[in-house]
Amino acid sequence: MDPIDWPSIADVLSKIAIAYVLALPVAWDREQKGRSAGLRTFPLVATAATAFLMLARTEFGESAEAQARVLEGLITGIGFIGGGAILKEGGNVHGTSTAASIWATAAIGAATAYEHYEIAIVLSVMMFATLRILTRFKSDTSAA
Repeated sequence: MDPIDWPSIADVLSKIAIAYVLALPVAWDREQKGRSAGLRTFPLVATAATAFLMLARTEFGESAEAQARVLEGLITGIGFIGGGAILKEGGNVHGTSTAASIWATAAIGAATAYEHYEIAIVLSVMMFATLRILTRFKSDTSAA
Protein backbone atom coordinates (compact mmCIF):
# COMPACT_ATOMS: atom_id res chain seq x y z
CA MET A 1 0.00 0.00 0.00
CA ASP A 2 1.33 3.43 -0.96
CA PRO A 3 1.84 6.00 1.77
CA ILE A 4 -0.60 8.89 1.91
CA ASP A 5 0.52 11.87 -0.14
CA TRP A 6 -0.41 14.67 2.29
CA PRO A 7 0.57 17.58 -0.01
CA SER A 8 -1.68 16.09 -2.68
CA ILE A 9 -4.55 15.75 -0.21
CA ALA A 10 -4.07 19.38 0.82
CA ASP A 11 -4.23 20.40 -2.86
CA VAL A 12 -7.44 18.42 -3.40
CA LEU A 13 -9.06 19.83 -0.27
CA SER A 14 -8.11 23.39 -1.12
CA LYS A 15 -9.46 23.20 -4.67
CA ILE A 16 -12.70 21.57 -3.61
CA ALA A 17 -13.09 24.13 -0.80
CA ILE A 18 -12.51 27.01 -3.23
CA ALA A 19 -15.14 25.66 -5.64
CA TYR A 20 -17.55 25.18 -2.73
CA VAL A 21 -17.09 28.74 -1.43
CA LEU A 22 -17.37 30.30 -4.89
CA ALA A 23 -20.67 28.47 -5.49
CA LEU A 24 -22.23 29.75 -2.26
CA PRO A 25 -23.26 33.26 -3.39
CA VAL A 26 -25.31 31.85 -6.26
CA ALA A 27 -26.66 29.07 -4.04
CA TRP A 28 -27.72 31.63 -1.45
CA ASP A 29 -29.44 33.77 -4.09
CA ARG A 30 -31.38 30.83 -5.51
CA GLU A 31 -32.31 29.64 -2.00
CA GLN A 32 -33.55 33.10 -0.99
CA LYS A 33 -35.75 33.20 -4.07
CA GLY A 34 -37.21 29.78 -3.31
CA ARG A 35 -35.93 28.15 -6.49
CA SER A 36 -35.77 24.39 -7.02
CA ALA A 37 -31.98 24.36 -6.65
CA GLY A 38 -30.24 26.18 -3.83
CA LEU A 39 -27.81 25.83 -0.96
CA ARG A 40 -27.23 22.13 -1.48
CA THR A 41 -27.29 21.85 -5.27
CA PHE A 42 -24.82 24.54 -6.31
CA PRO A 43 -21.93 23.59 -4.02
CA LEU A 44 -22.45 19.94 -5.00
CA VAL A 45 -22.27 20.81 -8.71
CA ALA A 46 -19.14 22.95 -8.28
CA THR A 47 -17.30 20.45 -6.10
CA ALA A 48 -18.24 17.46 -8.25
CA ALA A 49 -17.08 19.25 -11.41
CA THR A 50 -13.79 20.03 -9.68
CA ALA A 51 -13.38 16.44 -8.52
CA PHE A 52 -14.20 14.90 -11.93
CA LEU A 53 -11.66 17.06 -13.70
CA MET A 54 -9.00 16.55 -11.04
CA LEU A 55 -9.54 12.81 -11.37
CA ALA A 56 -9.22 13.06 -15.14
CA ARG A 57 -5.96 14.94 -14.79
CA THR A 58 -4.65 12.39 -12.33
CA GLU A 59 -5.67 9.37 -14.37
CA PHE A 60 -5.06 10.64 -17.91
CA GLY A 61 -2.17 13.03 -17.32
CA GLU A 62 -1.97 16.01 -19.59
CA SER A 63 -3.59 14.27 -22.58
CA ALA A 64 -5.65 17.04 -24.19
CA GLU A 65 -7.89 14.49 -25.92
CA ALA A 66 -8.72 12.62 -22.71
CA GLN A 67 -9.25 15.87 -20.80
CA ALA A 68 -11.59 17.10 -23.55
CA ARG A 69 -13.69 13.92 -23.38
CA VAL A 70 -14.15 14.23 -19.64
CA LEU A 71 -14.99 17.93 -19.94
CA GLU A 72 -17.50 17.21 -22.74
CA GLY A 73 -19.17 14.56 -20.59
CA LEU A 74 -19.31 16.95 -17.66
CA ILE A 75 -20.87 19.72 -19.74
CA THR A 76 -23.47 17.32 -21.14
CA GLY A 77 -24.30 15.83 -17.75
CA ILE A 78 -24.69 19.21 -16.10
CA GLY A 79 -26.91 20.33 -18.98
CA PHE A 80 -29.13 17.34 -18.26
CA ILE A 81 -29.36 18.29 -14.57
CA GLY A 82 -30.14 21.90 -15.51
CA GLY A 83 -32.84 20.71 -17.88
CA GLY A 84 -34.61 19.20 -14.89
CA ALA A 85 -34.91 22.67 -13.36
CA ILE A 86 -36.87 24.02 -16.34
CA LEU A 87 -40.64 23.76 -16.09
CA LYS A 88 -43.30 24.62 -18.64
CA GLU A 89 -46.70 25.68 -17.36
CA GLY A 90 -49.07 26.53 -20.17
CA GLY A 91 -47.36 29.18 -22.25
CA ASN A 92 -44.84 30.07 -19.51
CA VAL A 93 -41.38 28.61 -19.00
CA HIS A 94 -39.78 28.79 -15.53
CA GLY A 95 -36.36 27.83 -14.25
CA THR A 96 -34.13 28.89 -17.11
CA SER A 97 -32.03 31.14 -14.86
CA THR A 98 -31.61 28.33 -12.36
CA ALA A 99 -30.64 25.91 -15.14
CA ALA A 100 -28.11 28.38 -16.55
CA SER A 101 -26.77 28.97 -13.04
CA ILE A 102 -26.26 25.24 -12.51
CA TRP A 103 -24.36 25.02 -15.79
CA ALA A 104 -22.21 28.06 -14.98
CA THR A 105 -21.51 26.72 -11.50
CA ALA A 106 -19.98 23.64 -13.11
CA ALA A 107 -17.71 26.03 -15.00
CA ILE A 108 -16.60 27.45 -11.64
CA GLY A 109 -15.65 23.92 -10.62
CA ALA A 110 -13.85 23.28 -13.92
CA ALA A 111 -11.89 26.53 -13.67
CA THR A 112 -10.92 25.66 -10.12
CA ALA A 113 -9.79 22.15 -11.10
CA TYR A 114 -7.53 23.62 -13.76
CA GLU A 115 -6.25 26.29 -11.36
CA HIS A 116 -7.80 29.18 -13.25
CA TYR A 117 -8.99 30.84 -10.07
CA GLU A 118 -9.38 34.20 -11.77
CA ILE A 119 -12.02 32.69 -14.08
CA ALA A 120 -13.80 31.00 -11.19
CA ILE A 121 -13.90 34.21 -9.15
CA VAL A 122 -15.10 36.35 -12.05
CA LEU A 123 -17.81 33.78 -12.87
CA SER A 124 -19.00 33.69 -9.26
CA VAL A 125 -19.17 37.48 -8.98
CA MET A 126 -20.82 37.96 -12.37
CA MET A 127 -23.40 35.23 -11.76
CA PHE A 128 -24.33 36.67 -8.38
CA ALA A 129 -24.52 40.21 -9.77
CA THR A 130 -26.63 39.06 -12.70
CA LEU A 131 -29.08 37.20 -10.49
CA ARG A 132 -29.31 39.97 -7.86
CA ILE A 133 -29.10 43.15 -9.91
CA LEU A 134 -30.54 42.37 -13.33
CA THR A 135 -33.63 40.75 -11.79
CA ARG A 136 -34.77 44.27 -10.89
CA PHE A 137 -35.01 45.10 -14.59
CA LYS A 138 -37.18 42.12 -15.55
CA SER A 139 -40.82 42.82 -16.27
CA ASP A 140 -41.87 39.53 -14.59
CA THR A 141 -39.45 38.47 -11.82
CA SER A 142 -41.47 35.38 -10.91
CA ALA A 143 -40.14 33.50 -13.96
CA ALA A 144 -36.45 33.72 -13.01
